[in-house]
Parts: sequence; C-alpha cells; structure tokens
Amino acid sequence: MESMAQLLETLDAVDKDTDPSREPLFHVILLNDDYHSDAYVVEMLGRLFFIAPAQAFRHAVEVDTTGRSIVLTCELPQAQFARDQIHAFGRDPRIQTCRGSMSAVVEPANNPQ
Repeated sequence: MESMAQLLETLDAVDKDTDPSREPLFHVILLNDDYHSDAYVVEMLGRLFFIAPAQAFRHAVEVDTTGRSIVLTCELPQAQFARDQIHAFGRDPRIQTCRGSMSAVVEPANNPQ
C-alpha cells in the first residue's frame, strides 16, 4: 500500500500533467496585404472575435504599419480554428482588386517551460 506522501505526490504529478493552465499558448497573427481596407479588418475582427471597433482599428493600423498584428492568444486548437475563420471570412467588397480573405498564421507564444 502506498503511503499518504506517495499518494499525494502521484496526485500532484497527475494534476500538473492535466492542468489546462499549463497548455502552451499560440498567437493568431493577422498578416498585411494591399487588398483589404481598415474597415474590412474592423468588421472581420468584430464579427469573428467580438473585438470592439476601437481595438480592431488599432489592429488594422498595426498590421498596416508593421505587417502583422497579434489578434488572439490561446491554445493551439482554438488558434488554428481562429486562423481558419480569418481565411474563410471572404473578400473585401470595398476594394475591387481584392480576391479573397486576409491571411493569418499561428505561431507559438513565448511559453515559459
């Protein structure tokens, strides 16, 4: 029979392995292009992720000036789903040369190990 100390040590190890707060995080990064307007970015981020217009506009300015903007940080399955939603959002009707959705990538956040 295990001692109480061994049992508690085993339970602690199981908790550490299954603790969702220890899951690595990933950034969903919106990438810049010349085929989408700021209004498109604001609309897309609001509809997909419920980001307030002022914050969404800050993302639009950041992606335009730096080439990328972190729009969401979460666990990998949710990050991949968010990226796929961005890719599926559709073209910007305000820009005639726009042929489709914006691009986004998923990258690891700086996760402490």
